[in-house]
Amino acid sequence: MYRNDYREEKGVEVKSILKWVGIGVGVLFFIVLLFGTFYSIAPGHRGVLITLGKVEQKSYVNGVGIKWPFISSMVELDVRTKKMTEKTSTYTSDVQTAEMEYTFTYDLNPENVHILYETVGQDYEAKKIIPILNDVLKDVIGKWQAQELVSNRDNARVAVISGLQERLDKRFFQNISFQFINIDYSDKFEGAIEDKVIAEQKAQEAVNNTKRIKEEAEQKVITAKAEAEAMEIKSQALAKNKGLTEYEAVLKWDGKLPQYMLGNSVPMINLGK
Repeated sequence: MYRNDYREEKGVEVKSILKWVGIGVGVLFFIVLLFGTFYSIAPGHRGVLITLGKVEQKSYVNGVGIKWPFISSMVELDVRTKKMTEKTSTYTSDVQTAEMEYTFTYDLNPENVHILYETVGQDYEAKKIIPILNDVLKDVIGKWQAQELVSNRDNARVAVISGLQERLDKRFFQNISFQFINIDYSDKFEGAIEDKVIAEQKAQEAVNNTKRIKEEAEQKVITAKAEAEAMEIKSQALAKNKGLTEYEAVLKWDGKLPQYMLGNSVPMINLGK
């Protein structure tokens, strides 16, 4: 009798435990179902909805929405401005290695992120951007000699942007910008450039000195010719006019009479009667 009562009590306890386990599982299932029904997309992002492995052909804006639980998932893609700071090296037209550091910025087209995800995936930078960027840099830098590239950095930058705009898929990438941070060459080559610049400066200084000396010599010749012509004109005038000769003598006379006079010599000035 006691054994039957004990068995009945044990059966009630097991049923009670199973009941509460079932309730707990049901509540958990409901919670999972509830949260699995909703999706949330953060500001600055767009969503890509995937249902049974198929990408929905639209881009979902940020906010909260409803989706099919268990069979649908929402993938978020950041559509805010991206900035890449990278280093790479390539050859100039005169076969010098240019070590470059640069920044590259771009925006994703928010309306087409679902196509980008479906055709490329989330690692689109490694697959689509960096290979094209490296190719454009090789093409642009390869057109310049190393020394010219330093002084034409902005022209090279514009050429890189143009190449990127032409080759990157416009459906996905927009507002492209590029800037060189630094361009370095080997120490040996930079030393050669410095020596060349110094030599050119010295050569230009020598040319300037030669021009200055030549101009000074030409100026002296001009001055001498002018003085000679003036003296010639003056001599001709004195030869033609005796009175002018005497006038010139007066201008040069210091007012003193000579102490000795020979023969009938008289002063050069005619004092009259």
